[in-house]
Amino acid sequence: MTETYSGNVKVGGASDSRDTGPLVITKVAVGPMDNNAYFLRCTATGAVLLIDAANEPDRLLRELGDDRLGRIVTTHQHLDHWQALPEMFAATGAPVAAHPADAGELPVEVAEPLEDGDSLKVGDAELAVIHLVGHTPGSIALLYLGPDRPHLFTGDSLFPGGVGNTFGSKENFETLIDDVEHKVFDKLPDETWIYPGHGSDTPLGAERPALPEWRARGW
Repeated sequence: MTETYSGNVKVGGASDSRDTGPLVITKVAVGPMDNNAYFLRCTATGAVLLIDAANEPDRLLRELGDDRLGRIVTTHQHLDHWQALPEMFAATGAPVAAHPADAGELPVEVAEPLEDGDSLKVGDAELAVIHLVGHTPGSIALLYLGPDRPHLFTGDSLFPGGVGNTFGSKENFETLIDDVEHKVFDKLPDETWIYPGHGSDTPLGAERPALPEWRARGW
């Protein structure tokens, strides 16, 4: 099958989906800060997971359709990533999962604390939790090792062109760049696809040559 997925979605526009075989990944742009929300659907079981109920709950519920949402993962505590969380939780009853260091800032009780190295099931598919400290204390990425390539959902910890904002803190930047280098770049191949919390996707290999530059510039 020809790959038609680009990941270039716009607020108010259509979603974009990629069929990896075991898991279908659907990307939706929502809200005034151009946040990305991702639905992961297991093709064998119909199980669905949502990464970041960021905004526009009606739009997200339309994208969900008649499927049953099994879990909502929040990548970190910043409010642009959970504006739709109370409405999505109320409408679906799906338990919320997040890292304990950020859980206290969320508007819905976190039923499933996620730590570095934990795994999450989406039907027959499995996601690994990677804790990336710096943008916030409890930021996480989710890794799916697809049959085609690894897929990494990075929240606001890694984007095309750099790591996430550490708001002028040298210490937080060094923690984040170290985590991203050692837990992502050192362990995953160039074909790994990066799905960030805002904007366009990128293959990991396109970013790898710039790592020393990011570290030297300090952001």
